[in-house]
Amino acid sequence: MVDVETVLKEAMTIDGAIGVALVDYSSGMALGTLGGEGGELNLDVAAAGNTDVVRAKMRTMELLKLHDNEIEDILITLTGQYHLIRPLTKQNGRGLFLYLALARSRSNLAMSRHQLRLLEAALEI
Repeated sequence: MVDVETVLKEAMTIDGAIGVALVDYSSGMALGTLGGEGGELNLDVAAAGNTDVVRAKMRTMELLKLHDNEIEDILITLTGQYHLIRPLTKQNGRGLFLYLALARSRSNLAMSRHQLRLLEAALEI
């Protein structure tokens, strides 16, 4: 098991990583961030905005009565970036998600998703 700081540092070693955050989707606040320097990405704004994405998807799943399903991840594909949102599934991580922004030209989406999944599994809150 690894702590938040270690997970954020490890996430930044993923090929193409621009920035990463651990976000509380009840408040929209980032509990930890790393990267996003140089004005390339404001992680606090991204945390708040992606909270709305997670809430909307959860609300839609509730309306569709998809009670036996959980969100594994949400992918937002931009022309120059990938944005991955991975809700934490462990009991002590409920209400939180990992957010990872990647430079599309420097990343491998499948490997990035796999590495983020491993980091989420190892994270101890």
